[in-house]
Amino acid sequence: MPEILPRQRIIQIDAFTSRPFHGNPAAVCPLETERDDAWMQQVAAEMNLAETAFLRRLDDGSFDLRWFTPAVEVDLCGHATLASAHWLFETGQLAASDGARFHTRSGLLTARRTAAGVELNFPATPCRPARNPNAIADTLGIPLVEVAEYGADALAVAEDAATVSSFQPNLAAIATLPVRGLTLTAPGDETEDPPWDCVSRFFGPRVGVPEDPVTGSAHCGLAPYWSERLGKNRLRAYQASERGGEIALRVEGERVFLEGQAVTVLVGELLA
Repeated sequence: MPEILPRQRIIQIDAFTSRPFHGNPAAVCPLETERDDAWMQQVAAEMNLAETAFLRRLDDGSFDLRWFTPAVEVDLCGHATLASAHWLFETGQLAASDGARFHTRSGLLTARRTAAGVELNFPATPCRPARNPNAIADTLGIPLVEVAEYGADALAVAEDAATVSSFQPNLAAIATLPVRGLTLTAPGDETEDPPWDCVSRFFGPRVGVPEDPVTGSAHCGLAPYWSERLGKNRLRAYQASERGGEIALRVEGERVFLEGQAVTVLVGELLA
């Protein structure tokens, strides 16, 4: 008789979009018991998505939440947190009136159901001067208005949205920069109705994510940056990857609120 293996549910959810096969796909793995780090990393590599989230309910009704790229565990991930909260609300594990509480490597994060989707409460990550702006500018090879850093990532500001959307990255060169990842951003396209306040793309080849379709954590730096320059605390952001994604942002002091939609596209079982 073949061995009967325990079945572990795994779900794929497209985050920061209202349409299947757009936004940023994340895997959500709701655990019944603790699993070791090596197994979680292997699952994330097998899923081969930008992030796989491992979610475990605690006795007080909150959740332990960890995020892995195909290569490493990360400290903060927006789209996989949105996907996790979406799954909990969609399946009735949390009532729409309840908030989700996640214990993470970035502290306690919360999420709530809204009329427009799910809103995440994340720490703001203010920008600081870049340590080597010339190296970043030379690596990108396009005109830049400003170069900065936030958290573990670099921020490069281009002149306009068209430059961001048409940019052809040299991923091998970006991987040599002494940062986790690089965000390229610009003011939004005014032809949109209503217009985007900012657009961006995110590249993380050093952590196994060549280009991330929609990066929630990057907007913890983008939101305060563009809020200060545009003089408003509510922003509409678009990530101009091939899949594309939309985020509504609100800046309140040292917190950034990220609101978006999500769509469940796959429910399956792991047999290993």
